[in-house]
Amino acid sequence: MKTDPATLRTVLVTDCGSTTTKALLFQKTAEGWRQTYRGEAPTTVEQPVADVTAGALNAFAEVEEVSGHAILAPDGARDGAALFVESSDDAARGIDLYLSTSSAGGGLQMTVAGVVRQMSAESAERAALSAGAIVMDAISADDGREDHERIQRLRHLRPDIVLLTGGVDGGSQEHVVEMAETLVAASPRPRFGDSLRLPVIYAGNSDATEDVRRILEKTAQVAVVDNVRPTLEAENLSPAREAIHEFFLAHVMSHSPGYDKLLRWTPVPVMPTPAAVGDMVRDYAEAAGQAVLCVDIGGATTDVFSVFENRRGEPVFNRTVSANLGMSYSVANVLIEAGVESIRRWLPYEIEPPALRDRLRNKMIRPTSIPQTLEDLWLEQAVCREALRLALFHHRSLAVGLSGVQQQRGIADIFSQTASRADLVDMMRLDLVIGSGGVLSHAPDRMSAALMILEGFELQGFTQIAVDSIFMMPHLGVLASVHPDAAREIFLHDCLVSVAHAVVPVFPRKRPAESVLAHVSVDGRSAGTITAGRVGHIELEPGAAVRLTVEPAGRSIDVGAGAGATLERELTAGLCGVVLDGRNRPLRTPASTEEQIVERDAVMAELGLAVS
Repeated sequence: MKTDPATLRTVLVTDCGSTTTKALLFQKTAEGWRQTYRGEAPTTVEQPVADVTAGALNAFAEVEEVSGHAILAPDGARDGAALFVESSDDAARGIDLYLSTSSAGGGLQMTVAGVVRQMSAESAERAALSAGAIVMDAISADDGREDHERIQRLRHLRPDIVLLTGGVDGGSQEHVVEMAETLVAASPRPRFGDSLRLPVIYAGNSDATEDVRRILEKTAQVAVVDNVRPTLEAENLSPAREAIHEFFLAHVMSHSPGYDKLLRWTPVPVMPTPAAVGDMVRDYAEAAGQAVLCVDIGGATTDVFSVFENRRGEPVFNRTVSANLGMSYSVANVLIEAGVESIRRWLPYEIEPPALRDRLRNKMIRPTSIPQTLEDLWLEQAVCREALRLALFHHRSLAVGLSGVQQQRGIADIFSQTASRADLVDMMRLDLVIGSGGVLSHAPDRMSAALMILEGFELQGFTQIAVDSIFMMPHLGVLASVHPDAAREIFLHDCLVSVAHAVVPVFPRKRPAESVLAHVSVDGRSAGTITAGRVGHIELEPGAAVRLTVEPAGRSIDVGAGAGATLERELTAGLCGVVLDGRNRPLRTPASTEEQIVERDAVMAELGLAVS
């Protein structure tokens, strides 16, 4: 197959998810690179089929059916890469390249271990997360557990890969050696391939390498890379991340049901789905020079990606996964963590707590069901807001490290972790937020998606709200590894749907509720005001280029340009214009249920959403 970007005309890409395998056809047309056709089929990595390629073939067949484009060779001629029809001068036949991402079978599941929780173990966690893994547990010498508890935990988890870290180069070796001995005592078995030894990556004190290798080689396959924390003032995550990707392909993918065949179909390594999404977010943010926040909310997990500049003006990428927050399999966890009252505050109708609990438990039992009534839809969207709020809180607690090449953290930061934890993610500096996942990408109307993001993330200042049209970002992330220009063009034209721009003034709580916070004009013409405690809406022609001016009504009011400063922005209008939100941050809802319902009705009515 071709991998030279100059020769590519038709590329087929799949994302093998935990429940659905999605195939997209990318083609170079007269207008440029576009996403043209799509097909979906249930993922077949589990019994009774236990072969991921069966679902992929079904998705390919659907693409063929809807497009009329010949993709698959006749049954008798299918062998490895020969599965596909070779490309030719006939634009309706063949493909040039096949690519894939995967999170089937639960994705890449890892455990990390270090000596100090908020130093080496935290660095290891960031390395694993940025590689696209779900971190099931972070074990450290100071985590408060006894040795037998750590051993029992490791045996129970059965991770795909373990990342072991600890100690700065030239420092004490004792504790990291003890962690290696704990790992040997646990001797956890990997999820796939019972006859295989567990893959372990050692990225700790280089002086302890030989002792750690000698201990671990009894039960594990060991790879040694550079220390993720070579000194107290530095982090170096990329060697560990690259080793994780290599082990993912060699020990996780190749021994998962049917993946050996999938790997033969493509000349490019299969990427973990979250890693592909993260690459797309990072590449776009750095190319556009914007601060970007992206969320992928699924049935079982919620991934949050961010790119913000650090104190030296360098873009820093972070990813977190909240493995217990989701819209179906994990919906009961959202209920437990958020509480009934936090969910009820977003509903425009009254429901008793037992009935709310029952509805969410039914969703957990029947995870593939979709809302059948408006009340069910509003409840799902209320849960989404709380999942977003909790996931962002989790992200901000970890988005203090560095990703990519070695970069410095000051010694003062090391010993003041709690005080500086949320410094990197500054919602006032956020330029673009992207929502992905069924509840956001497939909301009945785009304004509903915008409102969920606005309230769930409690946006501040001036922010563009967008959604991933059909959850295309994993496909584009792996395409970018071969043809970044094509991926960027498709991302802007077919993937990123600009929904609205939000203006949210932040002001002291003591201001009276009836006061005007800011005056808004579009292209020099007055477009209204932002009133404290209320939500407004300015309708604009989608795609229109306009100049938005927001002038605060007081020196203490910050509309996104600094306290008392006027905000001026050139923008291209999204589908739903501009949302003006005069509710201060953090959001506070009325105490009584009746007042909450009145407020929800008013907000939804102002934004043109159905309230009955």
